[in-house]
Amino acid sequence: MEKEAYVRHGRPSKEQLELTLARVLASVLEGHGVRTETGLDRPTRTALTAIAHAHPSATEELVEAALRSFSGQLDGGNAARSREESDRKLRQRAAEMKFPN
Repeated sequence: MEKEAYVRHGRPSKEQLELTLARVLASVLEGHGVRTETGLDRPTRTALTAIAHAHPSATEELVEAALRSFSGQLDGGNAARSREESDRKLRQRAAEMKFPN
């Protein structure tokens, strides 16, 4: 019998993301890395990677930072900050461009 591949359509639900965070957090606390295709956003993956890099001396502050970052993913704050930073960079590049008349 063939095994069916699990294919997720659309964005992961809050419950799926919370389960993923719990699994990845447990993994990084053991010193393992973070896969990119988890459904977690870049700021959250970066915070989790810091925990893995600190192994075996990960601090409560690093864990709290990862949880705050995950909160930002759920409430849209991380995405908003990313858009603001991209917009700022585009405005800066546009202001630096000089077009001949």
